[in-house]
Amino acid sequence: MLKKSGYIGLSFLSSVIFIFSCSGYEKAMKSDDYNFKLEKAFEFYDKGEYLRSGNIFDQIAPVFRGTKKADSVNYFQAMSYFNQGNHEIAGHYFQLFTQTYGNSPFVEDAAFNEAYCYYLMSPRPELDQASTYQAIDAFRLFLIRYPKTKRLEECEKYINELREKLIEKSFLGAKTYFDLEDYKASLTALNSSLNDYPETKYREEILYMIIKSSYLLAANSIQSKQPERFQDSIDDYYSFIAEYPDSKYRKDADRMYENSSAYLKTRNIDVIKE
Repeated sequence: MLKKSGYIGLSFLSSVIFIFSCSGYEKAMKSDDYNFKLEKAFEFYDKGEYLRSGNIFDQIAPVFRGTKKADSVNYFQAMSYFNQGNHEIAGHYFQLFTQTYGNSPFVEDAAFNEAYCYYLMSPRPELDQASTYQAIDAFRLFLIRYPKTKRLEECEKYINELREKLIEKSFLGAKTYFDLEDYKASLTALNSSLNDYPETKYREEILYMIIKSSYLLAANSIQSKQPERFQDSIDDYYSFIAEYPDSKYRKDADRMYENSSAYLKTRNIDVIKE
């Protein structure tokens, strides 16, 4: 076992090391020598001490504005925030960089990283998708600016992933009205979802829910509106089976069609077939 004096010695040594390691950072922060600050900022960045490098880059960025070193300072300022996981601020700095330093060797990386920051900020489908739209727009703009980029497949992968999230968001929103049995709102939302995303993987289910929404809306309507709404249900049925004749929903869809047809026949109204 170490004696008490040994513990004191180790504690003292640790304190000295800590103070010494901090002294370079504190000295850089307090220094009026901006070239020294720049040197220390890159030193901390290379060591992976991104909080310290970011703080120093924040200090010196205004000083180096308009100089030959400005693009390096501003790019690694953004990268310091990116590597800290602060994607909102990093994305903002990358955006400013691409707008300011169009001829910099870092500009392509900055443009990609801006889009990637928004991608990382994109939340799960149930939440607001502002960052998702930002990311898609930024990736598309990047591909327009750099059509020969080596990141083409990567960008397309991210765009498709983000678009799938928007598709799911749209579907979940429409399904909420359906689950709440607000069939009028459900019809509007479901049709809007299909119009916005005709390639949706939920297409079969959406078309089925449209039939059911129009059928139940008709069944619960006042008598004067029922003929038109039951006919709408029949029209929706034909659209559905034209695309999915062997659907797992076919049996229930047939039942609603038969009930709608039977109702119209009791009113001496011919069923309009597509």
